[in-house]
Amino acid sequence: MSAEGAAAPSPKESADAAALAAAALERGRLLFSGACDFFYAAQRLDQLPPVGLPEIAVAGRSNVGKSSLLNALTGRRALARVSVTPGRTRQLNFFDLGGRLGLVDMPGYGYAKAGKEIQRDWQGMMFAYLRGRPSLRRVLLLLDARVEVKDSDRQVMDLLDRAAVTFQIVLTKTDAVKPTALAAKQAAVVALARAHPAAHPDVLATSSETGAGIPELRAVLAEAIAG
Repeated sequence: MSAEGAAAPSPKESADAAALAAAALERGRLLFSGACDFFYAAQRLDQLPPVGLPEIAVAGRSNVGKSSLLNALTGRRALARVSVTPGRTRQLNFFDLGGRLGLVDMPGYGYAKAGKEIQRDWQGMMFAYLRGRPSLRRVLLLLDARVEVKDSDRQVMDLLDRAAVTFQIVLTKTDAVKPTALAAKQAAVVALARAHPAAHPDVLATSSETGAGIPELRAVLAEAIAG
């Protein structure tokens, strides 16, 4: 049956869908309601912490808002500042979310010498981590909603495809984009995701400034580690 001829959901179906959505949001809230602490940094593969908690890694270009997103997800204003040390752009920073989930802050990419950054950081240790970490459930690939997708972003998507790691695109800083432009941006990024075999089909729009999309992202992550 075509979309035009599809029957509208019954009141019960609508109520059931709303209840499922509310339950998912609550699971996400509970997952992120506990303590979250920085506990490990690694600059080499032999420095990685032992495999334990399911892990979600957060990746993105420099200044895309990774630290702000981590702070918004966990409800802490300065969580990611713990790991701001010389050389941070070349290390993995691990956070323990209440003994239930490991959040991994990956090095930013996309400096002026983006090609060299990608080759050194992402095709070296980063690729080895992505491909060989059995506890890694998903990578959140952050894209700035205000700017076009960069070549370095596309390179990282290709790398994630090669590593066979599921990644999900998350748009950041959406509060600075008008609704019509944001809808067009999201549609374009959904089309881009569909071109990558490792990409999750859903693209999430968030704002660490207003909190938009943060509860939904928490719910998605709760589902990702439950499976």
